[in-house]
Amino acid sequence: MKGEFIELKEYIDALKNVLKKWSTHPLRVNRELRVLDEDLALYNALWALGPRLVPVTEELSEVEVSLSDLDFYYNVTGSATRVYGSVVDLVERDVPTPLVRLAYLEDLGVRVWAKLEWYHPFSLSIKDRVAWYMLMNAIERGHLKSGLIYEATSTNTGLGLVGLANYYGLRVRVYLPSTVQKCVDYLFTALGADVVRKEGPLTVTLINSVLLDAMRDGAVVLNQFENDLNFIVHLKYTAKEIDYQLRSTGITPKAIIGGLGTSGHLSAISLYFKSKYSSVSVYGVQPAEGPVIPGIRRVETGMKWIQFAELDGVVDVKLEDAFNT
Repeated sequence: MKGEFIELKEYIDALKNVLKKWSTHPLRVNRELRVLDEDLALYNALWALGPRLVPVTEELSEVEVSLSDLDFYYNVTGSATRVYGSVVDLVERDVPTPLVRLAYLEDLGVRVWAKLEWYHPFSLSIKDRVAWYMLMNAIERGHLKSGLIYEATSTNTGLGLVGLANYYGLRVRVYLPSTVQKCVDYLFTALGADVVRKEGPLTVTLINSVLLDAMRDGAVVLNQFENDLNFIVHLKYTAKEIDYQLRSTGITPKAIIGGLGTSGHLSAISLYFKSKYSSVSVYGVQPAEGPVIPGIRRVETGMKWIQFAELDGVVDVKLEDAFNT
Protein backbone atom coordinates (compact mmCIF):
# COMPACT_ATOMS: atom_id res chain seq x y z
CA MET A 1 0.00 0.00 0.00
CA LYS A 2 1.27 3.45 -0.90
CA GLY A 3 0.08 6.94 -0.08
CA GLU A 4 1.25 10.51 -0.10
CA PHE A 5 2.54 12.04 3.12
CA ILE A 6 0.83 15.30 4.07
CA GLU A 7 1.43 17.95 6.74
CA LEU A 8 0.60 17.02 10.33
CA LYS A 9 -1.88 19.88 10.65
CA GLU A 10 -3.85 18.39 7.74
CA TYR A 11 -4.55 15.11 9.55
CA ILE A 12 -4.53 16.12 13.21
CA ASP A 13 -8.35 15.92 13.35
CA ALA A 14 -8.25 12.44 11.83
CA LEU A 15 -5.81 11.39 14.56
CA LYS A 16 -8.15 12.62 17.26
CA ASN A 17 -11.14 10.96 15.65
CA VAL A 18 -9.48 7.54 15.32
CA LEU A 19 -8.33 7.61 18.94
CA LYS A 20 -11.72 8.80 20.19
CA LYS A 21 -13.60 6.06 18.32
CA TRP A 22 -10.80 3.53 18.86
CA SER A 23 -11.59 2.30 15.36
CA THR A 24 -11.12 3.10 11.69
CA HIS A 25 -12.93 2.44 8.45
CA PRO A 26 -10.93 0.66 5.73
CA LEU A 27 -8.70 2.85 3.59
CA ARG A 28 -9.91 3.16 0.02
CA VAL A 29 -7.26 2.12 -2.51
CA ASN A 30 -7.08 1.64 -6.26
CA ARG A 31 -5.95 -1.54 -8.02
CA GLU A 32 -2.31 -0.52 -7.58
CA LEU A 33 -2.96 -0.30 -3.82
CA ARG A 34 -2.48 3.46 -3.84
CA VAL A 35 -4.58 5.30 -1.26
CA LEU A 36 -7.24 7.56 -2.75
CA ASP A 37 -6.87 11.29 -2.10
CA GLU A 38 -10.08 11.29 -0.07
CA ASP A 39 -8.48 9.01 2.53
CA LEU A 40 -5.01 10.57 2.75
CA ALA A 41 -5.73 12.19 6.12
CA LEU A 42 -6.77 8.82 7.56
CA TYR A 43 -3.79 7.09 5.90
CA ASN A 44 -1.38 9.52 7.54
CA ALA A 45 -3.18 9.26 10.89
CA LEU A 46 -2.84 5.48 10.90
CA TRP A 47 0.82 5.76 9.87
CA ALA A 48 1.44 8.12 12.80
CA LEU A 49 -0.34 5.80 15.26
CA GLY A 50 1.43 2.71 13.94
CA PRO A 51 -0.88 -0.32 14.17
CA ARG A 52 0.67 -3.45 12.61
CA LEU A 53 -2.34 -4.01 10.34
CA VAL A 54 -4.35 -1.55 8.26
CA PRO A 55 -7.68 -2.47 6.61
CA VAL A 56 -8.15 -1.56 2.93
CA THR A 57 -10.96 -1.75 0.40
CA GLU A 58 -11.60 -0.82 -3.22
CA GLU A 59 -15.17 0.20 -2.43
CA LEU A 60 -16.66 2.75 -0.05
CA SER A 61 -17.29 0.97 3.25
CA GLU A 62 -19.00 1.97 6.47
CA VAL A 63 -17.44 -0.91 8.39
CA GLU A 64 -15.49 0.14 11.49
CA VAL A 65 -12.51 -1.96 12.57
CA SER A 66 -11.31 -1.73 16.18
CA LEU A 67 -7.69 -0.68 16.69
CA SER A 68 -7.40 -3.64 19.06
CA ASP A 69 -8.04 -5.96 16.09
CA LEU A 70 -5.22 -4.27 14.16
CA ASP A 71 -2.52 -5.28 16.68
CA PHE A 72 -2.26 -1.67 17.80
CA TYR A 73 0.34 -2.12 20.56
CA TYR A 74 2.66 -4.51 18.70
CA ASN A 75 5.54 -1.99 18.45
CA VAL A 76 5.66 -1.21 22.18
CA THR A 77 5.58 -4.73 23.63
CA GLY A 78 9.34 -5.23 23.47
CA SER A 79 11.54 -8.30 23.17
CA ALA A 80 11.36 -10.98 25.86
CA THR A 81 15.01 -11.96 25.43
CA ARG A 82 16.36 -8.39 24.94
CA VAL A 83 18.90 -9.55 22.37
CA TYR A 84 19.57 -6.93 19.67
CA GLY A 85 21.55 -7.06 16.45
CA SER A 86 22.71 -3.44 16.59
CA VAL A 87 22.50 -0.25 18.62
CA VAL A 88 19.78 0.94 16.25
CA ASP A 89 17.80 -2.22 17.00
CA LEU A 90 18.37 -1.56 20.71
CA VAL A 91 16.96 1.96 20.57
CA GLU A 92 13.92 0.88 18.55
CA ARG A 93 12.99 -2.37 20.27
CA ASP A 94 14.11 -2.05 23.91
CA VAL A 95 10.66 -0.82 24.87
CA PRO A 96 8.66 -0.03 26.83
CA THR A 97 10.84 1.87 29.26
CA PRO A 98 9.88 1.01 32.85
CA LEU A 99 6.85 2.53 34.55
CA VAL A 100 7.40 2.54 38.31
CA ARG A 101 5.00 3.26 41.15
CA LEU A 102 6.44 5.77 43.65
CA ALA A 103 5.11 4.57 46.97
CA TYR A 104 6.83 7.32 48.97
CA LEU A 105 4.46 9.90 47.46
CA GLU A 106 1.29 8.05 48.38
CA ASP A 107 0.90 9.89 51.68
CA LEU A 108 -0.34 12.77 49.50
CA GLY A 109 -3.42 10.71 48.68
CA VAL A 110 -2.51 9.87 45.07
CA ARG A 111 -0.76 7.06 43.26
CA VAL A 112 2.18 8.36 41.24
CA TRP A 113 3.88 6.46 38.44
CA ALA A 114 7.21 7.54 36.91
CA LYS A 115 8.21 6.75 33.32
CA LEU A 116 11.95 5.99 33.47
CA GLU A 117 13.19 7.47 30.21
CA TRP A 118 16.79 7.38 31.43
CA TYR A 119 16.82 3.74 30.30
CA HIS A 120 17.66 4.94 26.79
CA PRO A 121 21.32 4.16 25.98
CA PHE A 122 22.86 7.31 24.52
CA SER A 123 21.45 10.41 26.22
CA LEU A 124 19.87 8.54 29.14
CA SER A 125 16.74 10.52 28.32
CA ILE A 126 13.59 10.64 26.22
CA LYS A 127 15.55 12.48 23.52
CA ASP A 128 17.01 9.24 22.16
CA ARG A 129 13.57 8.59 20.69
CA VAL A 130 13.56 11.86 18.78
CA ALA A 131 17.13 11.47 17.51
CA TRP A 132 16.48 7.90 16.36
CA TYR A 133 13.21 8.62 14.56
CA MET A 134 14.41 11.75 12.79
CA LEU A 135 17.65 10.07 11.70
CA MET A 136 16.06 6.82 10.51
CA ASN A 137 13.44 8.64 8.45
CA ALA A 138 16.11 10.89 6.90
CA ILE A 139 18.15 7.82 5.95
CA GLU A 140 15.15 5.95 4.53
CA ARG A 141 14.10 8.95 2.44
CA GLY A 142 17.60 9.46 1.04
CA HIS A 143 18.18 12.87 2.65
CA LEU A 144 21.66 12.18 4.04
CA LYS A 145 23.76 11.66 0.93
CA SER A 146 26.19 14.35 2.16
CA GLY A 147 26.88 12.32 5.30
CA LEU A 148 26.96 15.51 7.38
CA ILE A 149 24.42 16.54 10.03
CA TYR A 150 24.20 19.85 11.92
CA GLU A 151 21.89 20.14 14.94
CA ALA A 152 21.22 22.64 17.71
CA THR A 153 20.90 20.91 21.07
CA SER A 154 21.07 21.58 24.78
CA THR A 155 22.76 18.16 25.11
CA ASN A 156 20.42 15.16 25.04
CA THR A 157 19.11 15.12 21.47
CA GLY A 158 22.68 15.68 20.34
CA LEU A 159 23.96 12.71 22.33
CA GLY A 160 21.33 10.43 20.84
CA LEU A 161 22.05 11.72 17.36
CA VAL A 162 25.84 11.36 17.63
CA GLY A 163 25.58 7.86 19.08
CA LEU A 164 23.37 6.65 16.24
CA ALA A 165 25.19 8.59 13.52
CA ASN A 166 28.46 6.92 14.53
CA TYR A 167 26.89 3.55 13.73
CA TYR A 168 26.09 4.73 10.20
CA GLY A 169 29.42 6.49 9.65
CA LEU A 170 27.80 9.93 9.55
CA ARG A 171 29.47 13.09 10.85
CA VAL A 172 27.66 15.37 13.29
CA ARG A 173 28.27 18.97 14.33
CA VAL A 174 26.35 20.03 17.43
CA TYR A 175 25.58 23.66 18.26
CA LEU A 176 25.34 24.43 21.97
CA PRO A 177 23.94 27.57 23.65
CA SER A 178 26.12 29.47 26.10
CA THR A 179 24.09 28.23 29.08
CA VAL A 180 25.03 24.56 28.64
CA GLN A 181 27.68 23.31 31.08
CA LYS A 182 31.22 23.26 29.64
CA CYS A 183 31.84 19.59 30.40
CA VAL A 184 29.37 18.66 27.66
CA ASP A 185 31.86 19.86 25.02
CA TYR A 186 34.37 17.21 26.07
CA LEU A 187 31.72 14.48 26.00
CA PHE A 188 30.68 15.32 22.44
CA THR A 189 34.31 15.59 21.34
CA ALA A 190 35.08 12.17 22.83
CA LEU A 191 32.18 10.75 20.81
CA GLY A 192 33.66 12.20 17.63
CA ALA A 193 31.34 15.16 17.08
CA ASP A 194 32.33 18.70 16.15
CA VAL A 195 31.20 21.24 18.76
CA VAL A 196 30.25 24.86 18.12
CA ARG A 197 29.37 27.23 20.95
CA LYS A 198 26.96 30.07 20.17
CA GLU A 199 25.95 33.07 22.25
CA GLY A 200 22.37 32.82 23.44
CA PRO A 201 20.61 31.27 26.42
CA LEU A 202 18.23 28.96 24.51
CA THR A 203 18.90 26.32 21.88
CA VAL A 204 15.96 27.47 19.77
CA THR A 205 17.62 30.86 19.24
CA LEU A 206 20.49 29.17 17.37
CA ILE A 207 18.39 27.67 14.57
CA ASN A 208 18.84 30.38 11.94
CA SER A 209 22.60 30.32 12.40
CA VAL A 210 22.68 26.52 12.12
CA LEU A 211 20.58 26.58 8.94
CA LEU A 212 22.90 29.14 7.33
CA ASP A 213 25.99 27.09 8.19
CA ALA A 214 24.34 23.93 6.84
CA MET A 215 23.42 25.64 3.59
CA ARG A 216 27.01 26.80 3.18
CA ASP A 217 28.51 23.37 3.92
CA GLY A 218 25.92 21.10 2.28
CA ALA A 219 24.88 19.61 5.63
CA VAL A 220 21.44 18.39 6.72
CA VAL A 221 19.62 19.91 9.70
CA LEU A 222 17.11 17.46 11.20
CA ASN A 223 15.78 20.33 13.36
CA GLN A 224 14.06 18.86 16.39
CA PHE A 225 12.17 22.14 16.89
CA GLU A 226 10.30 22.01 13.57
CA ASN A 227 10.46 18.38 12.46
CA ASP A 228 7.01 16.81 12.95
CA LEU A 229 8.67 13.43 13.53
CA ASN A 230 9.47 14.79 17.01
CA PHE A 231 5.73 14.80 17.72
CA ILE A 232 4.94 11.59 15.83
CA VAL A 233 7.54 9.40 17.58
CA HIS A 234 5.94 10.21 20.92
CA LEU A 235 2.49 9.46 19.55
CA LYS A 236 3.59 6.17 18.00
CA TYR A 237 5.75 5.06 20.92
CA THR A 238 5.83 7.08 24.15
CA ALA A 239 2.09 7.67 24.52
CA LYS A 240 1.25 4.14 23.38
CA GLU A 241 3.74 2.67 25.85
CA ILE A 242 2.18 4.54 28.76
CA ASP A 243 -1.30 3.45 27.70
CA TYR A 244 -0.18 -0.16 27.18
CA GLN A 245 1.55 -0.30 30.55
CA LEU A 246 -1.29 1.28 32.51
CA ARG A 247 -3.84 -1.00 30.81
CA SER A 248 -1.89 -3.98 32.15
CA THR A 249 -2.57 -2.70 35.68
CA GLY A 250 -6.21 -1.88 34.99
CA ILE A 251 -5.61 1.85 35.47
CA THR A 252 -6.84 4.86 33.54
CA PRO A 253 -4.67 7.86 34.49
CA LYS A 254 -6.28 10.86 36.13
CA ALA A 255 -3.44 13.23 35.25
CA ILE A 256 -0.17 13.24 33.31
CA ILE A 257 2.66 15.70 33.98
CA GLY A 258 5.66 16.37 31.77
CA GLY A 259 8.30 18.98 31.01
CA LEU A 260 8.09 21.43 28.11
CA GLY A 261 11.08 21.81 25.81
CA THR A 262 10.37 21.39 22.12
CA SER A 263 6.82 20.42 23.26
CA GLY A 264 6.95 17.24 21.14
CA HIS A 265 6.42 14.60 23.79
CA LEU A 266 3.87 16.33 26.01
CA SER A 267 1.81 17.57 23.05
CA ALA A 268 1.64 14.05 21.60
CA ILE A 269 0.79 12.55 24.98
CA SER A 270 -1.90 15.18 25.50
CA LEU A 271 -3.48 14.53 22.10
CA TYR A 272 -3.41 10.76 22.63
CA PHE A 273 -4.87 10.64 26.12
CA LYS A 274 -7.29 13.55 25.75
CA SER A 275 -8.71 11.91 22.63
CA LYS A 276 -8.94 8.38 24.04
CA TYR A 277 -9.81 9.22 27.66
CA SER A 278 -11.60 12.55 27.87
CA SER A 279 -11.33 12.67 31.68
CA VAL A 280 -7.50 12.79 31.79
CA SER A 281 -5.85 16.07 32.85
CA VAL A 282 -2.47 17.04 31.38
CA TYR A 283 -0.07 19.54 32.96
CA GLY A 284 3.14 21.01 31.59
CA VAL A 285 6.21 22.03 33.59
CA GLN A 286 8.32 25.03 32.60
CA PRO A 287 11.18 26.95 34.26
CA ALA A 288 10.18 29.90 36.41
CA GLU A 289 11.28 33.24 34.99
CA GLY A 290 14.96 33.82 35.65
CA PRO A 291 17.67 31.12 35.61
CA VAL A 292 17.69 28.67 32.70
CA ILE A 293 16.99 24.98 33.31
CA PRO A 294 18.67 23.06 30.44
CA GLY A 295 16.26 21.00 28.36
CA ILE A 296 13.05 22.81 29.24
CA ARG A 297 11.86 26.34 28.53
CA ARG A 298 8.91 28.66 28.89
CA VAL A 299 5.88 28.41 26.62
CA GLU A 300 6.20 32.00 25.42
CA THR A 301 9.58 31.20 23.80
CA GLY A 302 7.64 29.44 21.04
CA MET A 303 6.79 25.75 20.67
CA LYS A 304 5.46 24.28 17.44
CA TRP A 305 3.25 21.47 18.76
CA ILE A 306 1.81 23.13 21.85
CA GLN A 307 -1.13 24.15 19.62
CA PHE A 308 -2.17 20.48 19.52
CA ALA A 309 -2.01 20.06 23.30
CA GLU A 310 -4.96 20.69 25.58
CA LEU A 311 -3.08 21.51 28.76
CA ASP A 312 -5.03 21.92 31.98
CA GLY A 313 -2.26 24.05 33.42
CA VAL A 314 1.44 24.91 33.28
CA VAL A 315 3.51 24.77 36.47
CA ASP A 316 6.57 26.98 37.05
CA VAL A 317 9.60 25.29 38.65
CA LYS A 318 12.54 27.23 40.08
CA LEU A 319 16.09 26.05 39.43
CA GLU A 320 16.75 25.29 43.11
CA ASP A 321 13.52 23.29 43.35
CA ALA A 322 14.55 21.26 40.29
CA PHE A 323 17.82 20.32 42.01
CA ASN A 324 16.19 19.56 45.36
CA THR A 325 13.27 17.45 44.13
